Amino acid sequence: MWTLLVSAVVFALYTTAAVFVVRAAQTARTPQGAVGWVVFLVSAPFIAVPAYLFLGHHRFRGYRIARQESERVVEGIKTFADFSKPDPARMSINPRPFEVLAHLPVSRGNGAELLIDGQATFDAIFDAIDVAKSYILIQFYIVRADALGLQLQEKLIAAAKRGVRVRFMADAVGSYGLPSDYLEALQEAGIDVANPKDQRGPNFRFQLNYRNHRKTVVIDGETGFIGGHNVGVEYLGQDKHFGHWRDTHLKMTGHIVRQLQLIFTEDWHWARDEDLIDELDWAGSEAEQDMNALLVATGPGDETETGAMMFFAAIAAAKERLWIASPYFVPDIDVMTALQHAAMRGVDVRILVPDMIDHRLPWLAAFAYFDEARDCGARIFRYTDGFMHQKAFVVDDALAAVGTTNLDNRSFRLNFEAMALFFDTQAANRVAEMLQADFENSYELTRTLAQQPAHIRFGAPLARLFAPIL
Repeated sequence: MWTLLVSAVVFALYTTAAVFVVRAAQTARTPQGAVGWVVFLVSAPFIAVPAYLFLGHHRFRGYRIARQESERVVEGIKTFADFSKPDPARMSINPRPFEVLAHLPVSRGNGAELLIDGQATFDAIFDAIDVAKSYILIQFYIVRADALGLQLQEKLIAAAKRGVRVRFMADAVGSYGLPSDYLEALQEAGIDVANPKDQRGPNFRFQLNYRNHRKTVVIDGETGFIGGHNVGVEYLGQDKHFGHWRDTHLKMTGHIVRQLQLIFTEDWHWARDEDLIDELDWAGSEAEQDMNALLVATGPGDETETGAMMFFAAIAAAKERLWIASPYFVPDIDVMTALQHAAMRGVDVRILVPDMIDHRLPWLAAFAYFDEARDCGARIFRYTDGFMHQKAFVVDDALAAVGTTNLDNRSFRLNFEAMALFFDTQAANRVAEMLQADFENSYELTRTLAQQPAHIRFGAPLARLFAPIL
């Protein structure tokens, strides 16, 4: 009897593995991911079947792309942009690839202020919340109920009490530990909360892969914030382990704020099945800085590989300088090839990564890519003044970007991300100055993988096997 039961379980397991093999082959977002899952499921079904339930990834179906479907708003933004088309003489980079990916046009009339590190970021966000008149849209990947989280809660409740409509959203995976009473206090104050435990998505579908990694704040349709900071005291540099937390956010004004607002409505519709289009202000004003800008949102709901293609387009456009800061460096084949090709063309390619570890697997995997990049002329800098978490890049003196997208497969294909792109010499030079200061707090990697300690030498190739989900 026991033998028959065991046989039945084994048969069911292998049958399930076979079904998952077919599914992985049909729906995996990359050939490498398909091959990896097929080999894993066939060779170790007892481990692979449960892993596929939680980590198996394919295109995210059913996600409403507001940029495409909210025709009234999109057409309004495009019409508004017709009156604010960039001066071609000020555009040394062809914006068309980025516009295709964003389903939105580049426009002039935008402003940007770099917010370097947590104190500057949250001072600016809290100041903006305090003067909000009509509504606040706020979304973070991680929200903690620590001192910073409680301060944010207090600010939002105060805004709601003076009649501001507040909508709050957090990711179900990133904010898994956020206690219910934190959200209940917001709701009791009249704040509209997209409860991460109730919304559709990863927690409902056994999928831990799909994460909304965006960090968005919009005030009255006039002021917007995006960048690498989440809500937790570690982002203020108050964690004893990490110490100084090096991160960058961006305060924006102008047309790009409406584009950021549109992406929020997309995420809100998915979380709450509620359309905010008619409740928000889409007119807005232009910024005196008059920069050309575009908000590029990417994610597994898109039909094409928008995250990787955004980086590919930026790399391909570089003629003199390509500096990228990312806490993780696990590129796909196409992006890696583009980086190598840029370096071989003579472009000053620099990759800034942290020397400190926060997630060991991607930290280790990065070492398996460094030699390939360096052999072609790229330079790797390892940040040593605490932990570096910013996501930013600069191309020549023509394009600067700050946002939420890491240089890894997870950001390319599994996470919902957003980057603010400024096609402007002033913005490019300001980001370059910021990164130059970071290089001075780093050391350039010169040792090959073979020269690294044993745990890196042997661990990196193994960690690289998990690249499709890192």
